[in-house]
Amino acid sequence: MKEPPQEAPSYRPTYHFSTPEKWKNDPQKPIFIDGKYHYYYLYNGNYPDGGGTEWRHASSEDLVTWKDEGTAIPKFSNKNGDIWSGSVVEDKNNTAGFGKGAIVAVVTQPSADGGKQEQYLWYSADRGKTFQSFSEKPVMSNPGTEVFRDPKIIWDEENQKWMMTMAEGDKIGFYESKNLKDWSFTGEFKTQNIGLLECPDLFRMRADDGTVKWVLGTSANGKAAGKPNTYAYWTGSYDGRTFTADSNEPQWLDYGFDWYGGVTFEDGKSEDPLNKRYGLAWMNNWEYPHNTPTVKENFNGVDSIVREIQMKKQGDQSYSLTSMPVEALDHLTESKQTAERTEVDGAKTLDIKGEAYQFDADISWSDAQNLGLRLRESDDKARHIDVGFLPAEGLSYVNRGLTDQPDGSKKFIESKAPFDAGKKKVHVKVLVDKTTVEVFVDDGKTVHSSQVFPKQKDQGITLFSEGGPSVFGNMEVKHFRSANR
Repeated sequence: MKEPPQEAPSYRPTYHFSTPEKWKNDPQKPIFIDGKYHYYYLYNGNYPDGGGTEWRHASSEDLVTWKDEGTAIPKFSNKNGDIWSGSVVEDKNNTAGFGKGAIVAVVTQPSADGGKQEQYLWYSADRGKTFQSFSEKPVMSNPGTEVFRDPKIIWDEENQKWMMTMAEGDKIGFYESKNLKDWSFTGEFKTQNIGLLECPDLFRMRADDGTVKWVLGTSANGKAAGKPNTYAYWTGSYDGRTFTADSNEPQWLDYGFDWYGGVTFEDGKSEDPLNKRYGLAWMNNWEYPHNTPTVKENFNGVDSIVREIQMKKQGDQSYSLTSMPVEALDHLTESKQTAERTEVDGAKTLDIKGEAYQFDADISWSDAQNLGLRLRESDDKARHIDVGFLPAEGLSYVNRGLTDQPDGSKKFIESKAPFDAGKKKVHVKVLVDKTTVEVFVDDGKTVHSSQVFPKQKDQGITLFSEGGPSVFGNMEVKHFRSANR
């Protein structure tokens, strides 16, 4: 008797957000209304056979489980073509005249006037479910620059006005408005050696020492200068016209290869929005956006896990952002496994396997030169993803070269980032899913996020230490159940 054919393994993520079908890329900053977070993202329902993006909508109460709400702003529904990135806000004071509490979006579209990047206003009469075009004329005309896109809007309560950041090539423009329709240029922030800017971000945060700082962020490409191609940010001050950075050199919210188009947003349930924020990004890279086995399952587009972002004062009097997985992720824990404190000199494979989990460990050493974890390892040890530390160089790294991964050029195989090796110990938290690995070092001081495509049966976990022994303690694996509805 013939055995029934085996169902092909699925690359649909267990607990990361993914497009229901076809294509997604840039996230739009989620907004908290009526007890839920409403999330819009660029979606192409004609992928891979047709172009153009529109805004698709999902909602969540906990930032872990999401409900698909369908298309909110359709593409090609006015003469200005498709819908690109922008900003959605709740107009609580009826500044735009659509009614108190109206949901208003300002988005980039390629104008019917020669395809220029210009900003158009859309508004919703049903609390963000669907939007209609205010006018086929832009609320912000192109000022004569090739790149003029991705408006990000925040409300200035003190001065009762809207403030906007705009991506303009290698600079970020600042604008203000009283009504979301009429905008005035107020200033700009020029960058160096981080390529074309996209999806700018501006917000305030209170650090752990009580200091309040402005943060200016943007998706940037520092590859040519040996820097990441993720989310760059500066701490500093902002007076409504000029952003003064604490340092000309940006910091980076992620050092991996796949954390792009990032957005941060307020905790809608907190009375004090300055203590923490949330953040998420598209887990892909424009170097290889279509190189994923998920296209065989009719979808291409996965987001990072939502992170909780805080600001910490550093020993050198500077300030940095830290990232940790959102606490509600714990609710998906299906089972836990722990491993005893283990000294490793060489390699030791744990009696724990997994495909979708969180791994935590404290690692210490004295003379080791290279130490860490091999994840999603094959039984013959030939395939694995390495999360490691090089104490002599003060570097953490993630190497995806020994498993299937998206970069055919082999240029983007190992991401590296600094870590404090002087303490001779490090805490590592790793989130592993079907096609992603996210590594949080020392309570999120450093993060690496990258796409990987390990074979479904590759589920081993091996500890390694070269050049001397290392001690692995407080090891815990939380296996996650599906977050997909």
